[in-house]
Amino acid sequence: KYPLLGSVRASAQMVSYEAALGLSLATVILVAGTLSTSGIVFAQSSLSRWHVVATGVVPFIVFLIAATAELNRPPFDLVEAEQELVGGFNTEYSSIRFALFFLAEFMNTITMSGVIVTLFFGGPQPVTIGNTTIDIPFLPNAIEGTVWLLLKVLVFLYSYVWFRATLPRLRYDQLMNLGWKLLIPLALGWFMLLAAFRVGQDNHWNRAVVGLVSIAVIAVCWLLLSHAVRVSQRNREREGATF
Repeated sequence: KYPLLGSVRASAQMVSYEAALGLSLATVILVAGTLSTSGIVFAQSSLSRWHVVATGVVPFIVFLIAATAELNRPPFDLVEAEQELVGGFNTEYSSIRFALFFLAEFMNTITMSGVIVTLFFGGPQPVTIGNTTIDIPFLPNAIEGTVWLLLKVLVFLYSYVWFRATLPRLRYDQLMNLGWKLLIPLALGWFMLLAAFRVGQDNHWNRAVVGLVSIAVIAVCWLLLSHAVRVSQRNREREGATF
């Protein structure tokens, strides 16, 4: 019973948040103009060109939330929620097997933190403000890049610990609503907005007109989505009242 419930939750959670994760990644690729990770890093040569700034912050927030859900980290740890699943695999394994399960989960967190740093924060490149590069003294350039990467990754590892200690766990309906009704439309709308700006820039269109038209289209889509959500909620309430 409990393993089946956990697998169903894990599958639904991954399907729900991978779409938002992929759309925010597509925004980074659109801005960088390459699929190469080294090219994405080289495109972030200064602080003002980091993709967290160049993409307008929104894709980074979507990617961070979706990545946290993909990692089953709090507040999205519904797959192995101790209060609901009696600890999940915690009741089945102990000793080295238990340690290996948790080691795999924490290694996933480290790997995803490295991906976030590479996509949005310049990867191993040092912090460059204007024409001034902040160098770490007494370190050669090859080792300095590794140190910068580890320092940035440690910031996100601290953030994941902070999330665990601060945020309450979401209910399952809140988890689904956040993924399907907020993150996916937001990521898709932002991608379309940046794509419209890129097309307008390549064809020398007026950026103000392109921006206004894009915002109007996104607003109409948002209104239609909100109306659909309200209608579905009323239908559910009506069905519940009949029972």
